[in-house]
Amino acid sequence: MYIVAIAWIYVALMMSVAEATNTNGTVLGGIVTFILYGILPTAIIIYILGTPHRKRARLALEKQASEEKLLQKGHETQSETQTPRS
Repeated sequence: MYIVAIAWIYVALMMSVAEATNTNGTVLGGIVTFILYGILPTAIIIYILGTPHRKRARLALEKQASEEKLLQKGHETQSETQTPRS
């Protein structure tokens, strides 16, 4: 996935360099080209394609938190049912 993103950033960089070095082009046009054709779409695509990974990580954290709550609740009930020995 990242190789395609890197390749697209390279293509956008070359487009922006061509824009900036053209006789009718400007450096500002090159910067805008790089941002609008390169960085912005790549960031959106990487964010969208990373959604399943973020969802798995969130579910794993929720599962771990619920297991810890169950273990803690289990220890509390065991300590309440045990009578102190004198």
